[in-house]
Formats: sequence, structure tokens, C-alpha cells
Amino acid sequence: MKKLRRSARLVDMTQHLLARPHKLIPLTFFADQYGAAKSSISEDLSIIKELFELEGVGLLKTVAGAAGGVKYIPMMNATEARTVVEDLCEMLKSPGRLLPGGYLYMADLLGEPEALSKIGKVFASVFAEAEANYVMTVETKGIPLAYATAHYLNIPVVIVRRYSKVTDGSVVSINYVSGSSKRIQTMSLARRGLPEHSKVLIIDDFMKAGGTIRGMMDLLEEFKAEVVGVGIFMETANVKERLVDDYISLLRMTEVDVRDKEIRLELGNYFKKEI
Repeated sequence: MKKLRRSARLVDMTQHLLARPHKLIPLTFFADQYGAAKSSISEDLSIIKELFELEGVGLLKTVAGAAGGVKYIPMMNATEARTVVEDLCEMLKSPGRLLPGGYLYMADLLGEPEALSKIGKVFASVFAEAEANYVMTVETKGIPLAYATAHYLNIPVVIVRRYSKVTDGSVVSINYVSGSSKRIQTMSLARRGLPEHSKVLIIDDFMKAGGTIRGMMDLLEEFKAEVVGVGIFMETANVKERLVDDYISLLRMTEVDVRDKEIRLELGNYFKKEI
């Protein structure tokens, strides 16, 4: 039991809540932790709740009853999310990011902790009510985004491999058609990696026609899992045939001019849906 002044108790409670997003914490836990009455803990939580909402940190939800408690839900409102994505958009428009073949270099951005944290919080806000049990992505560039999102949802990450490894044990493998190249490719997931009937949120860095996303959806059917959401950091525009209909994108690449080294980007469909 910690004997702390109220100011110190507020700091300690805040840290505890931030470190455990989406976890229901009984009021008795805090009461026993600090040797305080539940009424005092409730007053403290009211102060934290007001500050979280004022500063855009997230929400504190209180669940009544004997099995109730308080839960911190990280949230970023649409206005703040728009600002975050617009800043990222300006960074990605640099001509130096254009690679041969019209590809866009994003590896440095997807390895920058602050940017990743913001993107992860945007996705976690979008899918806060999806009740996902796992975040899924395919190796390799989508992995940082998946972990950033999973951090704010406080759920595990499942990584689909292009090639299975002996350390995966027994695996489920499927063939899928790449949406852009129309090539037959393979992806696999360890049988122990995902319990059957799980609710899965798919997160990926880039989508053209959506062949890889469709492949993950088909793979999840082998696990009798439910896809509760699909989040894409960047999609391409003007695709003749999209293999995925229901998804959220944060950015859209509308045009790449290789000769003049111009990259044209716009906000993704999430912001249009918000409008």
C-alpha cells in the first residue's frame, strides 16, 4: 500500500491508466493501492477524466456494478487526426522519396517512434469500438504500424509470413493473387499464432488493388476468425478493380510523375467519411 499525497496519487494513477489502455481496473484496486476510500478515488478519477478529455489524451469510461471499474480508452478526435496526417503528407511529398519504378520511400517514417505512435493512436481511435482480440499484418513494412496500433488497443499482434519457418511449427498456408501483378503468391500463419473464432483487425502500410489484404482475409477464414476492421496507412487512387471494399485509409496517392519527380497525395477515405 502506497501512502501518497493526493497530487502524487493523481500522477501515479494517471501513469497506471496510460500503461494499461482498454483494461478494466476495479476501483477497489486503487483504493487498496493507496489506502483511500472509494469516494476519494472516484473524485481523483473525475479530475483525470476531465484532463484527458481537455488535452485530447482519451476517454475514461466507468463501468458500474460489483464487477465494474474504470477503463482508459486512447482517442484522437478527427480534427487532431487530420492535422497529424496532413503533416505526414507534407513529409512524404518530398521529391527525394520517389524511387525508380514510381515507388515511394516510407521506411524512415515507419521507423520514427513519434510518427508511429501518432499513426497507431489514429488507427486505435478509428477502431476503438471494434472489440478486436488481435491486430494482424503481413511482413515486413506493416509490422511497425501494427505494433503501434496494438499498443493503444492493448492486444497482441499476429504476423503473416511470406515464407514459413521451422520455428513456426505447424502452419496454415494459402495461395492468393496479387492485385497489381496478378501473380500467385503464398502467405502462411502458425496454427498456434491465432485461436479460432478470434476478432481480428488488419493493419497494413500500403494498398494498391488489395490482393494482400484479401489474402489475409481468406487466411483468416481457415481460422474461423472474424475481420472486424481493415486499416491502411496509404492507398493508391484510380485502381480499376479493388479486391477489398470495406476499409479505412489515412492517405491516398493520386498521382506519381516520375519525370518531374512529383508525388500527389491527399487525405484518405477516413476523413471523407468523417465529413
